[in-house]
Amino acid sequence: MYLGQIHCKEEALQYFSKGLEVMISAYQSQPQVSGAARYPDEMEVTAKDIATAFCSVAEIYLTDLCMVEGAGDKCKETILKALEYEPTNAEALQLMASYLFSMEQIQEGKVYLLKSVEQWLPSIHKEAGDSLGQDALNAELSETVLPAYESRITTAKLLIEAEEYEVASEILEVLLEEDDEVIQVWYLLGWVCYLQAKAPDEEDTFKDSAKTYLRKAKKLYNKLKCDDSQLLEHVEQILSELGGGDEELEDSDAEKDILENVEDDFIQSSEDEDEAMEC
Repeated sequence: MYLGQIHCKEEALQYFSKGLEVMISAYQSQPQVSGAARYPDEMEVTAKDIATAFCSVAEIYLTDLCMVEGAGDKCKETILKALEYEPTNAEALQLMASYLFSMEQIQEGKVYLLKSVEQWLPSIHKEAGDSLGQDALNAELSETVLPAYESRITTAKLLIEAEEYEVASEILEVLLEEDDEVIQVWYLLGWVCYLQAKAPDEEDTFKDSAKTYLRKAKKLYNKLKCDDSQLLEHVEQILSELGGGDEELEDSDAEKDILENVEDDFIQSSEDEDEAMEC
């Protein structure tokens, strides 16, 4: 599986397929405990391990091998295998959503996407777990493992596409609390507020927020010398439509402090990296 991660296309697929073959064989040869669930930490290979491995194969078909004939069918088949081993695997559910979105089956994909988010987003956990009682809910949340930062950005993008704006905003706000130097998060928050402002009677509620997030995205873009010209072009386009260009409204002192701190942290981080390289 490690060899699969460091190779591309057909080579990666060959390594992943061999890894899966070995993992499934080991999984099937493990003693089964009748009448009780086996603890994962007692097992050499778990159902989650195999589901994750199938997800790695599916991602190859979604990216490097997406133009290969029959890639879509193979991708779907692989994701379904992942869900056979672990029906609540958040990564597999999100991959199925991505696949369905790519097939323009938005409503079907939305079902999988929300089910994926249910596995780790606390607020949705709470709604689903009210009947369990607070103690049971807390125990469940304590064992929840958050997806990687980039994966949650992808989740937010899909949620925006599915017009699940509130859930997308919640995820993006948490990401911003974890790291306020990611331009894409500021941009997506501005974009989702812009879309919400289009709803009847919602313009006043979200228009100013959209301008604030997008202006910060633009300032951070320049400070960090980002090279994503398409993102910058879209930010400027929306700001022009909203009337929130740099000529309008000076930053508040709080906004200036945030951006200055981000710049200082970035410069310090760059200096540390240079020193490490010299060593």
